[in-house]
Amino acid sequence: MKTIYSLLASVLLFWGIIAAVSPKPTLYIIGDSTVKNGSGRGQDNMWGWGSFLHEHFDTTQIHLENHAIGGRSSRTFITEGRWDKILTDLKPGDFVIMQFGHNDNSAINDSTRARGTIKGLGEETEEIDNLLTKKHEIVHSYGWYMRKYVDETKAKGAIPIICSPVPRNSWKEGKIATSEAGHRQWAEAVAASNGAFYIDLFGLIVPQYEAVGEEKVKNEFFTPKDNTHTNEAGAKLNASSVVKGLKSLKKCSLKQYLKK
Repeated sequence: MKTIYSLLASVLLFWGIIAAVSPKPTLYIIGDSTVKNGSGRGQDNMWGWGSFLHEHFDTTQIHLENHAIGGRSSRTFITEGRWDKILTDLKPGDFVIMQFGHNDNSAINDSTRARGTIKGLGEETEEIDNLLTKKHEIVHSYGWYMRKYVDETKAKGAIPIICSPVPRNSWKEGKIATSEAGHRQWAEAVAASNGAFYIDLFGLIVPQYEAVGEEKVKNEFFTPKDNTHTNEAGAKLNASSVVKGLKSLKKCSLKQYLKK
């Protein structure tokens, strides 16, 4: 009997050691200011949804890192080297949630931001001498950059999840207006063609806005500064919508780390 107990204790000790040394997965969050505004601490009461996503997860089982940064597009998050830093640490079993599009409609080449992408999903390019960075650059389509994120995430053995851009506080005849021409559909198309999960955040959030009306959305969910950036309540609503979208994804293993 002592031998059995000793064997059982050894097995339990072995698996305890394995569990202790096995790194828990990381959920990387990338995107623009609607995902993380400023330092992510709510300056001027401006918040992105990534700052509250951890509240929905069991962080004893999964680690979350919000690498989103304001003002970036699917292009400049890559050209500034931010994506390469994540790729260095990305490992099998990790997850990447990405949301780009709000800034991709900007100018492709100017002296202030130079962050725009070619509209659509195609392989066409535009060769420029970047007026901002002073570097020669080949600019691709929104779809090209999104495919790059997905393919490189999968090559690392991690799991990509694309989110559509969240809606702005922009209304027409009592309905939310689509502000990112095509990016919602292009994001979904990339997910379908390249094997990523897809969350239609726009489609999940708009009914909630329209149910309470334009005035309440403006006063309770957005900052008075503009029609793009949410306050704390708005960011929390968006984070909850991300979670709702996750729960609807079949075969997405990220769901197992949500709080019960």
